[in-house]
Amino acid sequence: MFSGSLVALVTPMSPDGAVDFACLERLVDWHVEQGTDALVIAGTTGESATLSRDEHIEVIRVAAVRAGGRIPVLAGTGSNSTAQTTELSRAVSRLPIAGYLVVVPYYNKPTQEGMYRHFWAVADAVEQPVMLYNVPGRTVADLLPETVARLARHPHIFGIKEATGDLTRVRALRDLCGTSFRLYSGDDATAREFMNLGGHGVVSVTGNVAPSAMARMCRAALAGDAAGAAQIDSALADLHRDLFVEANPIPVKWALERMGRIPGGIRLPLTPLSAGFLPRVEAALRRAGVL
Repeated sequence: MFSGSLVALVTPMSPDGAVDFACLERLVDWHVEQGTDALVIAGTTGESATLSRDEHIEVIRVAAVRAGGRIPVLAGTGSNSTAQTTELSRAVSRLPIAGYLVVVPYYNKPTQEGMYRHFWAVADAVEQPVMLYNVPGRTVADLLPETVARLARHPHIFGIKEATGDLTRVRALRDLCGTSFRLYSGDDATAREFMNLGGHGVVSVTGNVAPSAMARMCRAALAGDAAGAAQIDSALADLHRDLFVEANPIPVKWALERMGRIPGGIRLPLTPLSAGFLPRVEAALRRAGVL
């Protein structure tokens, strides 16, 4: 099963907002070369909320086909509708994907029972493994460890991306869900500590711009080399912080554009990175050694 640096890949777009599929293929190749352990396609960082259904499927298809088995691809198929999530998950099920990332339904503010039934219904509808995604800073609803433990009994649900940044969740999830259930940080700034406490990896934004360093940091942490992981992570600390000076993926898309990796397209309601933040993000890139 997946471990290490799972990069939540951006969706490259031209200045007019059209998806740049050729650039997407180049990004997949680059991550394979850089040692990224897996790619998460069409998640939050991939601007899934602004993609049409056809675009969403095509972005996943192009990335998965380009990966060609060289690197696992997880498809982001979550939404705030159980029926829509199930339908989209089924629509991409025949593509060469390794599994799904399914976010807590946003805006609706479901109860714990509602979230439980939502994820169980999605997992019942698919054959590939499902990773739960808890990010209450965006969804408002918080998928509590006790509910995760109930969901961990489903044979298709293998783990969770826990993006609260609360490291006490690692022990709680481990105690309630058992050692076979996989735990992934969704917060780059605390990912190293998350793995030191028994997590299996990180679904990373920083990995978009520093893929090799994130992969090496994760491998060191997972191997028990706490000092080595800390040394690598120290050069990435500014990126962990400054890639969130505005809403993700605004800063990381500007960073990749500055690196010459993608064109400068982003879709409304998101806007390009504010001018006042450009020097700060560029300084973080230089500190990480990627400029």
